[in-house]
Amino acid sequence: MTTLSSFRVLVVPGLYNSGPLHWQSRWQRLYPSFERVEQAHWDAPVLDIWSERLQQQLRQSEQPVLVVAHSFGCLTTVHSALNEIPNLAGALLVAPADPDKFDVSAAVNGRLPVPSIVVGSLNDPWMESRRARHWAKIWGAEYIDAGALGHINAESNLGDWLYGQSLLQRLVALSTERPRETDTARPAAVR
Repeated sequence: MTTLSSFRVLVVPGLYNSGPLHWQSRWQRLYPSFERVEQAHWDAPVLDIWSERLQQQLRQSEQPVLVVAHSFGCLTTVHSALNEIPNLAGALLVAPADPDKFDVSAAVNGRLPVPSIVVGSLNDPWMESRRARHWAKIWGAEYIDAGALGHINAESNLGDWLYGQSLLQRLVALSTERPRETDTARPAAVR
């Protein structure tokens, strides 16, 4: 039986990083093996630069990787996944930032080759829930409506966000059930 410990887990924060009260940081304290993808400039979200940093970290090991991303980190993850990283096994994309707000829609427009879950909020200021659903469909991801949780960040007061942890466990199961799609099986990008 495959468990979370079978995977390397990378935490991919968004703009300004995730502070100590953010659920991503709390998860890293709960699971010391989780690794954070550090960016040189947390206040300058440049998709190519952030994606290259994620890809560098993904290449450090051949172990299958699950990514736990938030906000612009979701766009970073999607962009990297669309550029064929062989050991990426799945992605939990929480409160993705709207690609249009960062003028990166074309760069993240395509079906992900790995199982993925998008978690959206009814009152997220960075992406309306209908837009989050739209992008989840484009990415071929399961969409989860988390209710009215704002940007699903430290201000949402989620503590260790147990529901999110259950979604990560769900991603483990999905990643085990559905292996990575090959180039030949992967549909063309959605236009």
